[in-house]
Amino acid sequence: MNSPDLNLLRVFDVMLEERNVTRAGARLGLTQSAVSHALNRLRYSLNDELFVRGPSGMQPTPRALEMGPQVHAALSQLQSAIVLSDFDPAVSERRFTLSAGAYACAVLAPALVGRLAREAPLSELAVVEQAPDILERLDARRVDFLVGGVLEAPERFARDVILTETLVWVVRAGHPLATGGPVDLAKLSSVPHVVVARTAGPEAGAQRRGLVTQASWEDAGAFETALAGAGLKRRIGVTVPDTYSALAIAARSDMATLMPRRLAQVSAQSGRISLIEAPYPSPAVEVALLYLKERLNEPAVAWMRGLIDELAAAL
Repeated sequence: MNSPDLNLLRVFDVMLEERNVTRAGARLGLTQSAVSHALNRLRYSLNDELFVRGPSGMQPTPRALEMGPQVHAALSQLQSAIVLSDFDPAVSERRFTLSAGAYACAVLAPALVGRLAREAPLSELAVVEQAPDILERLDARRVDFLVGGVLEAPERFARDVILTETLVWVVRAGHPLATGGPVDLAKLSSVPHVVVARTAGPEAGAQRRGLVTQASWEDAGAFETALAGAGLKRRIGVTVPDTYSALAIAARSDMATLMPRRLAQVSAQSGRISLIEAPYPSPAVEVALLYLKERLNEPAVAWMRGLIDELAAAL
């Protein structure tokens, strides 16, 4: 493209996010025919299909995925250059998008929603799943922040540790472990455990691109090491896919489960569970906030990052 048409690139940018001609047209104020025409012109200019029809909508080609983040970044910079840079949360209607799991939703999101209601009442908060293509979503500005157990990330991202979380064992209220005095390794290993299955973490492609996340809330083998040193073995009663499932089972059975302390404390307010300190050295887990470094030039993003840091520090 010797003379790139910004209107065509804008259509491409919205299509990459929506993956649907009708929705893209609605956002752009264009008819389906106009969107299709713009895409055809861009396809001819770039000699690539860009989008092909698939079972779940229009799927981008490898070329589209490659150029998408750069096109979005360029359009965002142009937009920033021609609009007022001031951000007033009291009147802003901005949509903030946060990628987070169950932990952040339960521990951080309630406080965040409360502050937004007071300080940015017209804004919108969207919490989305931690998808395998999270790096592409962050690069394309479709997601502002990721909250989770991020261990490593590519250089273009900032990784702020906002929480240091310890782990605690949880049993139902009235469980023998909660009423029979101090709990040692022998007692803890005498009851069956609910284990949260280790996730595969980011897809292989994301790992190759430098994103490494915590596989689960297990304590990096500390419990198994302690048991082996004492000549004991654990009994796994059931394996579940997530922490909330583990909590629900532990609260209604004689099984014990290991989970983040802050999440357990939220659940303990109901009076249905009891917390038991680990009778062995258990390492802490870091919870990080991940975002593109360059986006701190955006007043709204910088404001939200400061708000999340402030709220996390108070937890």
